[in-house]
Amino acid sequence: MRQLLVGGLPTLADIMEEYRRIEHVTAIWHNDGTGWALLPPVAFPDEATLHSLVEQAPQLLPLAGSPSLVIVGREVQLGSGWADLLALEPSGRVVLIEIKLVRNAEARRAVVAQVLTYAAYLYGISPTVFERDVLGRHLQERGHETLASAIASIDQAGAFDAEEFASGLQESLSQGRFRLVIVLDAAPEELIRLIGYLEVVSDKLLIDVVTVASYDVGGSAILVPQRVDPERRTEDSQSLHQPRRSGGRLVNGADDFVATIGRAPAEEQPKLHRLAEWALALEREGLARLSTFHGIGNRWTLLPRLQLENAGLVTIWNDSGAYIQFWRSVFERRAPYPPSRRGPHRSQDCPSRKHKP
Repeated sequence: MRQLLVGGLPTLADIMEEYRRIEHVTAIWHNDGTGWALLPPVAFPDEATLHSLVEQAPQLLPLAGSPSLVIVGREVQLGSGWADLLALEPSGRVVLIEIKLVRNAEARRAVVAQVLTYAAYLYGISPTVFERDVLGRHLQERGHETLASAIASIDQAGAFDAEEFASGLQESLSQGRFRLVIVLDAAPEELIRLIGYLEVVSDKLLIDVVTVASYDVGGSAILVPQRVDPERRTEDSQSLHQPRRSGGRLVNGADDFVATIGRAPAEEQPKLHRLAEWALALEREGLARLSTFHGIGNRWTLLPRLQLENAGLVTIWNDSGAYIQFWRSVFERRAPYPPSRRGPHRSQDCPSRKHKP
């Protein structure tokens, strides 16, 4: 999910300011009188504790696109299994939430099969069956007569449109356009790789992996939720219909990329130098690490990756010209001025393409 940031590149000062803020949020330091040290997280006693926490405060989940959620069921029977939590977005999108502690063996791969099985069960059912048969009892227990009234209950701005919601719900169920959310206390690398693959091959599912760490600060519980982005491959922007002559190669640093700038058209070279210098400035400040990908057909990309989470910030292309791709999900969490402040948008509507700087 990528989006062009209107107004040019974020300044180095902006990035530095945001990262200094993030460092204080994602790492908690304390002084016990002998010096400053990192405060270790407190383990959740069981999955039910984390389960109840998410049910009571779904707004703490940093999801792509920052949607509002209303929980409409807990332990909802879907076929032969029970979904931990089932929620809805005001757009009508159905949200399936599964919660695991990393010590549970299912947190590695089985949780993905679990949530996909629930999605497959819901795919194609009618909104009437969904409301009456799947969620009827759960809605009553929560004091809602209908799904629309459940969404209206969180509409503080008076912007809820019942017709748009009904249309969105119909589309979500008929086309299988669901949001799948996996919440853990820590994310296994094996799970992240699997989610990354699913995101590449599916255009109808939004998948969020969120870790929630708990800290005890002076007797008060402090929660630090964080969305985890799978590593993307630069090849994912190539057409599936193009034959692959070579897988390319990845090398550390920006030297190789800078050396290729002279092969670009003369009018494009100043832009490429400017983009490369911006990325190098991030590296000098310790905010990003750089690598260069040698693609096929005289294509090279410079890849700045954020130090804090090893996530791709942008992809800078030398492809017979200067282009830049923004990884939208990263900017939604990290940019000083996230896209949501510039007007309404839907994450699924943003194409994965290159833009001229």
